[in-house]
Amino acid sequence: MPNINFINADGKMLSVSAPVGSTVLEIAQENGVNLEGACEGSMACSTCHVIVDQSYFSLLNAPSEDEKDILDLASELTATSRLGCQIVITEHLDGLVLHVPSGHRNALLG
Repeated sequence: MPNINFINADGKMLSVSAPVGSTVLEIAQENGVNLEGACEGSMACSTCHVIVDQSYFSLLNAPSEDEKDILDLASELTATSRLGCQIVITEHLDGLVLHVPSGHRNALLG
């Protein structure tokens, strides 16, 4: 199983094993990482926003236009921001480093 590294806003890192085919949101929620996923992974909010470490960003599939639209509503947006519900774990993502923003803006609430 690939290992995924979450770095919280306070700088603490949590490394977890992630089953191939699961999403970053699912893995985060199973391991107590602060990603809300208010829309339950239907890409209708931005509460699973993560910042992908630059060294892994190019390994991900490009975000869809819908994901880009939702990301525009996220707080602490960066050039490597993604929605955790849209990142599916594969073997080549072993060691993936994700930064968890200090807060989330729920796009469902406006």
